Amino acid sequence: MATDTLKSTTGARGATGGLRRLLLDNGALTALIVLVIAMSALSGDFMTTDNLLNVGVQAAVTAILAFGVTFVIVSAGIDLSVGSVAALSATVLAWSATSQGVPVALAVVLAIATGIACGLVNGFLISYGKLPPFIATLAMLSVARGLSLVISQGSPIAFPDSVSHLGDTLGGWLPVPVLVMVVMGLLTAFVLGRTYIGRSMYAIGGNEEAARLSGLRVKKQKLAIYAFSGLFAAAAGIVLASRLSSAQPQAAQGYELDAIAAVVIGGASLAGGTGKASGTLIGALILAVLRNGLNLLSVSAFWQQVVIGVVIALAVLLDTLRRKAGATPVAAGASAGNRGRQAMTYGLAAVVAAAVVGGMSFLHNGSPAKDQKIGLSLSTLNNPFFVQIRSGAQAEAKRLGVDLTVTDAQNDASQQANQLQNFTSEGIGSIIVNPVDSDAAGPSVRSANKADIPVVGVDRGVNNAETAALVASDNVEGGRLGARALARKLGGKGTVVILQGQAGTSASRERGAGFAAGLKEYPGIRVVAKQPADFDRTKGLDVMTNLLQAHPDVDGVFAENDEMALGAVKALGAKAGTSVQVVGFDGTPDGLKAVADGTLYASVAQQPTQLGRIAVDNAVRAAEGRKVEKTVKVPVKVVTKENVAGFGG
Repeated sequence: MATDTLKSTTGARGATGGLRRLLLDNGALTALIVLVIAMSALSGDFMTTDNLLNVGVQAAVTAILAFGVTFVIVSAGIDLSVGSVAALSATVLAWSATSQGVPVALAVVLAIATGIACGLVNGFLISYGKLPPFIATLAMLSVARGLSLVISQGSPIAFPDSVSHLGDTLGGWLPVPVLVMVVMGLLTAFVLGRTYIGRSMYAIGGNEEAARLSGLRVKKQKLAIYAFSGLFAAAAGIVLASRLSSAQPQAAQGYELDAIAAVVIGGASLAGGTGKASGTLIGALILAVLRNGLNLLSVSAFWQQVVIGVVIALAVLLDTLRRKAGATPVAAGASAGNRGRQAMTYGLAAVVAAAVVGGMSFLHNGSPAKDQKIGLSLSTLNNPFFVQIRSGAQAEAKRLGVDLTVTDAQNDASQQANQLQNFTSEGIGSIIVNPVDSDAAGPSVRSANKADIPVVGVDRGVNNAETAALVASDNVEGGRLGARALARKLGGKGTVVILQGQAGTSASRERGAGFAAGLKEYPGIRVVAKQPADFDRTKGLDVMTNLLQAHPDVDGVFAENDEMALGAVKALGAKAGTSVQVVGFDGTPDGLKAVADGTLYASVAQQPTQLGRIAVDNAVRAAEGRKVEKTVKVPVKVVTKENVAGFGG
């Protein structure tokens, strides 16, 4: 029967052969040690207690998801739905406990039941519906994410306080997510190594037909396997939402790929039959150490994706080398000697890690103060508006002679929470944050508050936390101005459609609320459709094309940013600027060019370069203890063809 441990069939002789065997059989652990040593050498902030706890917290959600995925991969399956199931489970908990008045304990049970139910549906489709695991779980990915958005109406839901404590610490230093990760890891190890279903997973993954002929009820076993995956996904979703103090309908996007990567890096084979809980934990820690260390080293988020992809490829290559070197599976119940050697291996790793901690602490002893270092976390850099904020911030930082580190949250509130925690553990002078979501940023900013690090909000505020200053345009007022401009252009009557931004983001909610308030002054204007296009030009094109099928005679379009507006212009073709008037938001270079060309009627223009410049100036002042204004408003302006030439941006 296949198993999760490997033993060489050829006895390696000599010290060199033994070392080679040790490295091959413990490739993931070796990689983690090397990575820790490298990061410690490159950054004096890495080997601090606070930062190491940070790494544990940031690995927790991925690790819990990956433990569930381990069951699936060991049995030669795949589960692409775990990220969406995590978001759905957390949303069910928050919605039932807050909106429906369900007791919190019962709400937690409902959330767990939701995850298990999703897993059972996956298992049923695969076992009895004969769907390939890739297709079945891909379908669940879409269904679960859609249900999460339906239940939440696209907006974050506050998490119950009693459950939010899962995101806190015990004794003021030990993070609860780390404890949950350890408990789930032990449960995974027990199931895989000590239970009938665990042994069945290895048998099914090794040879499903042989397992069936030997008497295993493969279909029922697969139901249980995918139910386990759903259970772990629900637990991960609850932990993630607890960290953010809110259930985010768009949370955990792409986490399924991180979970699969952690399992593969940890030594499991996608062909099935091998894998273990300790390897999965090491894989999740490798991903967390990489992201944390690269953040500390100010490596671009885009390059971080490249590095992580290379690491995954190297992990698979190492597995291939290990197999070519003669590694073969041993029995599921590994002998006491094998377990003893494995324990010695992990003990040696702990000794090496301890030595590194001491050595690197001495090496970086006396590092210079970080008062002149600033961290800037942007919600995304996949948007010209935020790229301009970065440009303004970098120019001002260069003028003032300060070190500015810029990170990209990629519209992921949990990833931004990790970045803010990294800044806090680094002990930098001040932090600038452009929140993905104002509520979700609160817990991380409160951690910075406790560390006496001033925080400056830019473009969007932070809720339930203290900020030294908020440098922002007024999104609500901008939406109101956009409504007035469009209504007046249409003569106070007609039909319009609205292209909304990414569901759950503060900017989309505020701009939409301002536009709705502004339209109340014009009862002759009727909104016939509202659809999200995620602040993306391509999605704006697709959504507008679809809306035109149902509303071919629409008179106007309001898009909550210029990128979607430009997509709408492309969909409208010759109608744009003639029979259909389009109003965008942000005043990006491409948007202003379209205004000048007459295809875009107007853009509610912010001044993103100024936002970045003023934010850095205020962050430096706050770090030096100088007085700053609590709110700095950068005015917005409706730019049309008549005044675009005089607008400086």
